[in-house]
Amino acid sequence: MKAAILREYKQPLQIEETETPTPGPDEVLIKIEACGVCHSDLHIAEGDWTHLLRIIKRPLIPGHEVVGRVVQIGEAVNNLQIGDRVGVAWTHWTCGECELCKEGHENLCSSQSITGATVDGGYAELMKAKASHALKVPDALSSEEAAPLFCAGVTVYHAIKKSGIKPGQRLAVFGVGGLGHLAVQIAKCFGARVIAIDIADDKLEFARRLGADITINAATDVAKQIRRLGGAHVAVVTSAAKAAYDAAFYAVRSSGTLMVVGMPAEDLSFPAIMMREISIMSSATGTREDVREVLELAAAGKVKCQVETRPLEQVNDVFDEMRRAKITGRVVLKM
Repeated sequence: MKAAILREYKQPLQIEETETPTPGPDEVLIKIEACGVCHSDLHIAEGDWTHLLRIIKRPLIPGHEVVGRVVQIGEAVNNLQIGDRVGVAWTHWTCGECELCKEGHENLCSSQSITGATVDGGYAELMKAKASHALKVPDALSSEEAAPLFCAGVTVYHAIKKSGIKPGQRLAVFGVGGLGHLAVQIAKCFGARVIAIDIADDKLEFARRLGADITINAATDVAKQIRRLGGAHVAVVTSAAKAAYDAAFYAVRSSGTLMVVGMPAEDLSFPAIMMREISIMSSATGTREDVREVLELAAAGKVKCQVETRPLEQVNDVFDEMRRAKITGRVVLKM
């Protein structure tokens, strides 16, 4: 099969012919139709996350926003059939037995394997996946539309859900990119009054079309403008820029919540927060139930990912565009 392979950090992925994987008893083999390109893939390829993900497989096939058809099933699989269209997310497998899994936090399972990081992912014509974690995709969604929901979609959905936002409250989205444009739509599904912040005017116009109630250019005094509105009950930072976190911190009202979603390259620090009773919470992807809920919203037409499709051979070009922040929405590789 053909695949894009990471052999050395900070080097272009190599498009190669490699061996087709063989599924185990509890696994399925998927013929991939679409795989989204996530900024996490670029971080992994650059070697930025070796301190976070202790066992990054190499050589590695990246990619964790995968949708395709089941073409082979293991002997112990009884929940899927050949021909089913399924998706595979960042969380490749979880144990189901640890304390966190039993408490409903399977996305934090300490024994989990990670698609496109600790096991091979979806930048390929075929991949194997655990049948327990390959989720069926609604017929109403194309494979290209569905693929980014398995990371970008579920990540911001989980963050907004976890924030406890209530209808009518103000939610600020910092960064209208691959995650941010979905966050705007998902926040509207929760009934929030959405404020979208970005440095690019075309992305702010995009956010307005998606339903943002207010848009603010990040080159202005964002925090001051949001405080004039009463402050944000919740700020969701999808940008990796430290400046976005600095602005979000001061934009959040007393008793509000700052959700850490985008992963900056440098450490974050916040001034004393006890006098304002601000909560600072992180969000790590989401659970299988979160994925199902996002897919249902998208199938109902309430959330739509803007996608641009490219052939697998152009993956290095896509990475270059990511480095230069030239991508609006999500790029999806078609096999």
